[in-house]
Amino acid sequence: MQHPGSITTGKARIKFAVIDSNVLTCIGLQHLLGRLLPIAEIQVFTNTKELLELGDTSGFQHFFVSSNIYFEQASFFRQSPKKTIVLVKGDMQIKDIHTLNICQTEKQLVSDFMALQHMGHDHAINMARQIDQKDILSSREVEVALLLCKGYINKEIAEKLSLATTTVISHRKNIMEKIHARSLADIIIYCVVKGIISIEDL
Repeated sequence: MQHPGSITTGKARIKFAVIDSNVLTCIGLQHLLGRLLPIAEIQVFTNTKELLELGDTSGFQHFFVSSNIYFEQASFFRQSPKKTIVLVKGDMQIKDIHTLNICQTEKQLVSDFMALQHMGHDHAINMARQIDQKDILSSREVEVALLLCKGYINKEIAEKLSLATTTVISHRKNIMEKIHARSLADIIIYCVVKGIISIEDL
């Protein structure tokens, strides 16, 4: 039986737990992870007790836990340091534990999350890359998407690719429709997951 706060798409092969007493943070991160890794099941918990009531927690790929809950239950989370990602506000660092600053733009949050693949958290990202290997974007759309990820506006992209601005806008619209994107962050997620752009180039 699934936790009421879970999101599942198809047959979920990986599971994440988000543990935070702030419901808005839980919902926001749940939806971000759901968009980033559509094959994942994301379950939310307002405290560690709810998590432990499941019994076996070994099936979770990662625990995304607020800093206050982490410090209250450090003995539990330190048993799984590679699985634990502490949600912090600002640049706070915790020895031997990865952190994720939730007080930043969505684009930077996505970038920081994807960067975890370079620090031993690559399993889920690699699984995401296996989804829908068919290239659904044309070569021109890939060029446009790449420049959008790098922060160029429509007019600048038009100049770089020797296109009319209206053509770039049309490509952008097609990209968003094809990958079901709702924002620039979704385009960035798609491009990083598909290997179109690397974290270092954002």
